[in-house]
Formats: sequence, structure tokens, C-alpha cells
Amino acid sequence: MSGTEPIGQRTSGADSVGDAQLVGVQTDKWTRWMIAIAVMVSAVMELVDTSAVNVSLPYIAGNLSASVDQATWVLTSHLIANAVVLPLSGWLANYFGRRRLLILSVAGFTLASIFCGLAPTLTTLVTFRILQGAAGGSLQPTSRAIMLEAFPREERGQAMALWGVGIVIAPIVAPMLGGWLTTNHSWRWIFFVNLPVSVLGLFLVWNYVFDPPYIRRPSTPVDYWGMGLLAIGIAALQVVFDRGQEDDWFSSHFIVMMTVIALIGLISFTIWELRSSNAVVHFRLFRYRTFVTGTTLSLVLFFALYGSIVLLPLFMQELLNFPAVTAGVWNSPRGMATMAVMPLAGYLIARRWDMRALLTGGLIVSAIGGYMFSYLNLNVGPWNFLWPEIVMGAGLSFMFVPLATITVDPIPQEEMGYATSLIALARNLGAGIGISVFATFVARREQFHQLRLAASMAAKHNLPAITSQFQGYLMRQGENSGHAARQALTLMSHQFAAAGLYAELSRWVPPNGDAVIYRGAVRVDYEKA
Repeated sequence: MSGTEPIGQRTSGADSVGDAQLVGVQTDKWTRWMIAIAVMVSAVMELVDTSAVNVSLPYIAGNLSASVDQATWVLTSHLIANAVVLPLSGWLANYFGRRRLLILSVAGFTLASIFCGLAPTLTTLVTFRILQGAAGGSLQPTSRAIMLEAFPREERGQAMALWGVGIVIAPIVAPMLGGWLTTNHSWRWIFFVNLPVSVLGLFLVWNYVFDPPYIRRPSTPVDYWGMGLLAIGIAALQVVFDRGQEDDWFSSHFIVMMTVIALIGLISFTIWELRSSNAVVHFRLFRYRTFVTGTTLSLVLFFALYGSIVLLPLFMQELLNFPAVTAGVWNSPRGMATMAVMPLAGYLIARRWDMRALLTGGLIVSAIGGYMFSYLNLNVGPWNFLWPEIVMGAGLSFMFVPLATITVDPIPQEEMGYATSLIALARNLGAGIGISVFATFVARREQFHQLRLAASMAAKHNLPAITSQFQGYLMRQGENSGHAARQALTLMSHQFAAAGLYAELSRWVPPNGDAVIYRGAVRVDYEKA
């Protein structure tokens, strides 16, 4: 078959959801893998950019004469716009066509990135970050839908293995890339670096991706009410997640107001969509038990995963005094292990291994890796992180690939775009909740450990000797002896409290998070569309 043949062309007599409609039946192997690379490049570009900006916030604040608190809106604005567009991706793909939507999204994301890099003020930067987030919101679900359709059912495991490599590696490598670009060049290069990647992505999408014939623009009127209610609800919810800990959660009138708006918006949206004949989000997909279970597991998995991704760099930098680039390098073995093992997971699925068994095994291995992290202390060096990272990364491989494959197994082809948008929304909500919960847990439990240590340190430790070490460190940094003595006690209690906190968290996050996922995983069953 020619590589330029429309990817969804039907074969004569094919039923509406059978494998004969799948793109993979109509294209050669080379074309299928070029499609996979094209859509993965586009999706990973957006993920890397989102994560890389985190490490540059202090530099952005200083360069644009703003406080770090004000600079956090560079992140918040992007996340809000991204979260609003995510659940609309299925409808947008039908309205514009998947190929056109992907091209418009990549082009819009790149153009907004260039303007972000040129922004002279914080207000300008936040404005273009909103546009960038909106343009990038449909990249993940649309790319995933195209990839699933490009491969026949028996090859989907291998396709999802390639997809998973990018999705897992991006948030791990991005902080290292962002730190290097910011330190050696400028924070503006975090945005400019998207240009060559997007050119490659656009070239591949233009030449290899085509719309299947069943993608048709809806004949019913646009559901503006549904879109509006969804935008209000999701935007308010994202603000609550992003600003909750900083504003002391429900002690803040602003957070309470945003929570009420989110609840009203999302409840109203759900009621409206269930009664609408032209819904922008297809809740009828939840009639598939496998889809419901897989989507729920994705939410819980990303909740636990992003908790550990956030905690480990903080432990390395704040307690072990690793430079940002070093912390990034020693976070990368997890991604490298995931990348190495994922093809094996895809191969086993292609050989018809039980995906439920693979998923359960991945959860157990990942939990073991998390438990290994709990034995790290302030006396460890970089190499002590290697095996826990590798074990957890290997476990993640056997979690992502089966879960991604099982979840969409019963979904008809014409509903695939709507399904992947809901899965992407669940993942993002899980990550947002995870980051918020563990940020709050860090703040509250660190206070607990400080109070506990203050009562017991004098009895259990050589307090004068330890205080003297901290005082000497501060004096070497230029503090006078009197101020250094006062600061030594504060710094010492903070360090020991934080050490206890991270040990406590690393025991709790991966094993218990995975245990929750495990109880759901064993209930995953196959359904036929």
C-alpha cells in the first residue's frame, strides 16, 4: 500500500467497529511507525515544555521584575487553558478533522512559544502562555487517538510502548533540560527550543497522517453552553489545585469561592451534557466497564507517580545539596529504565500475554522500587539512587503499556477521539491532585517533625556538636557568629524535620498508591465493543 493512502479507508464489507476499519490494515509497517513518530514528537514537545518551565520560575521573576508568587501564574495560566481544552479534544477532532487539528495545534503551540520567549513583561508572558496551553491541550489525546487507529489491534501494545516512552520520559528529562538552558543560556530558550522540534513534527504529520473516512463534522449546532460550563468548572478547579496550598486552602476566601464555582460549573455541565443531543463530551463511553476501570486507574496512577516525581528532586536539592542539573541527571535512570523495558512489555502483549497479569506485576515491582527509596538518608550519594530508580522505572513500563491498551480495547473507532480526551483529562486531574496533596502533606508534616524533634533532639543527640557544625557552615557563608548561632538551630531543625518527612513520604506514596491501583487492576476485565 502507498504511504499516502488515507489512513482510515474502509475495506469492502467491513463492519462498523471491526479490525478491517483499523488504519493498520490499510497501511504498510513503515508508514504506521512514521505516523507513531509524528504524533509522539508533537505530544512530547508539549509535555517537555510544560515541565521545563517549572525550574526557571525564579529566573523569569527576576528578569521580568516580578515576585516568584506572581511568576507562578506562568504555570497556572498554561495549566488552566490546557485543562479546559483537553476534554473538548474529541469534539474538536470531529469538527476540524484530526489531521487539521493536529497541524493547527502544533503550529499554534510553536507560534505562542516564540512569543513567550520574546515577552517583555510578565503580563505578556502569561497571555501567550494561555494561548500556548490552549493550543497544546489537544495534542496528547489527538495524537494518541491517531496512533491507536494507525495500528491493528494485535500491534497496539507495541504502539503504546513507544507512546509510553515519550510520556514517561518527558516529565523526568524536562527539568534537567530546563535547568541547563536556563543556567547556560536564558529562560527564553526553554520556549525557543520548541521551534526545530515543531518543524519536524509538522513535516511528519503533513506527509503521513490522514483522517479516517468516518471523521465527519457534526451536523448539529455547536454546544456553546456545554463548552462554557466546562471551561468555567475546569478552570476554577485547576486554580484550586494550583493555588490551594499557597493560599492555605479553605482558610482562603478565594479558594472557597473557586471551589464553589468549580462544583457549580461541573455539576451543571454534567446535567446539561446528559440531556444534550449534541454533547461535546460523550459520557456514554462510561457504559464500558473496562473504560471506566482503566480511566480510574490512570487517575490514581498519575496521582501516585507525580507525587514521587515532585518529591525526589526536592530531596536531592534541599537536603543533599545537589545542583539542579545533577538532580536532573540522577532522576533520569527511572526514565531510561522505562524506555529500555517498554518494548519488552509491548512484545509480550503482542504475544498475547495476559495484560492484567502484566499490569499487576508492574504495580508490585514499582511498589518495591518505592519502598527502596524509603531507606535513603542524608548520608547517601548519587549512586544510591540508581537501583531504586531502575526498579521503579521497570515497573512503570509494565503498568503504562497494558493499562493504555486495555482501557480503549472496547471503544468503537468513531469514539476513539472522545475516549482519549477523557483519559488524558483523568491523567491530568490525577497529576494535579497528587501534586497538591503532597505539597500540602510536605508543609504540614514538616511542621510536625520540627515540633517532635525540638522536644527530643537534646536527649537523643549531641546537640552542642551538631549546632556547632551548622554554625560553622553559616559563618563560612559570611554570617557573623551571633546571627549564625541563632540561625543554626532553625536550619538544623528544618533539615532533620525534612529528612524525616521525605522518608515518611517515600514509604507512603508509591507502595500505598500502588496498592490502591492494584485492588482496581485485578478487577479489570475484557469487554467486546
